[in-house]
Amino acid sequence: MTGSIEQGTSQTHGRTHILHFLVRLPKPADRVWPSLSTPAGLAAWFTTADVLQPRLGGTVTLGDLGTGTVTAWDVDRIAEYTVEGGGRIRFHLERDGESGSALRFTHEFKGEVETEQRWRTRFQRLIDSIG
Repeated sequence: MTGSIEQGTSQTHGRTHILHFLVRLPKPADRVWPSLSTPAGLAAWFTTADVLQPRLGGTVTLGDLGTGTVTAWDVDRIAEYTVEGGGRIRFHLERDGESGSALRFTHEFKGEVETEQRWRTRFQRLIDSIG
């Protein structure tokens, strides 16, 4: 199995934008989880995580997106970070077949900072980094 990034969807409600992606990954969830939930894992494909307290209510600082809070945390399944200026970023990891995993991703933000193409590029780096 190789990784794939399915067509993303984008919604706009006033000034709030919501991007959704489904990313199919060629590794089981326990091999992907560190890429979504640790400073080293996030830095490999997304951004630096100068601070990351891996628990609900923990503090997180994601590169130039800002500092905020871990707003959902279910070990090996869900990591959600809400940061000033960067909005809400949610990773929901599920089993996909015998040896793969599916990442359901949501990014809710205000302004025009993020784009579907920018996330596609990041997800390709994720696929490559867990290869």
